[in-house]
Amino acid sequence: MKLKILVGSMTHTAKHVAQAIQMECADLANPVEVEPMDGLDISVFDADKTEDVLYLICTSTYGAGDVPDNAQALYQSLDLQPRFLGHVRYGVIALGDSASHAQTFCFGGKHFDERLQDLGAQRIGEICCLDSSDGTLPETVGAEWCRQWLQAALPKSSAPCDAT
Repeated sequence: MKLKILVGSMTHTAKHVAQAIQMECADLANPVEVEPMDGLDISVFDADKTEDVLYLICTSTYGAGDVPDNAQALYQSLDLQPRFLGHVRYGVIALGDSASHAQTFCFGGKHFDERLQDLGAQRIGEICCLDSSDGTLPETVGAEWCRQWLQAALPKSSAPCDAT
């Protein structure tokens, strides 16, 4: 099964998290594609593009709890061109800073999650919230979370490498 990571980022931290996942999780999903959200719209989730695809929204939060600039077109298209997305399976890694922005912590990812669920998409697992103020490396924490998430999300027979 393919893992497609859609990246929304202003300072490239979410992109670095996605790249770490791409390297660390290649044994669980094949291929692992990292795609910036620049210029994307809701058609990225069209049924003919989603067969055997698991999506991961990896996005930072910008300003007063907004999605990053490069994610605006995709996010807005979920409202402007709504359609049923029941065929879409996804997870969310949301980046934020709880010390500086406690009221809007990780809202970029939470906004995507809310809208995707409104359109019928199926979130797998809980949202992974990465906090830039907790002293951990987001790339390490994100990749560790994604390994566990993929192991739970993927059918046992779809993993490309079986260690047994």
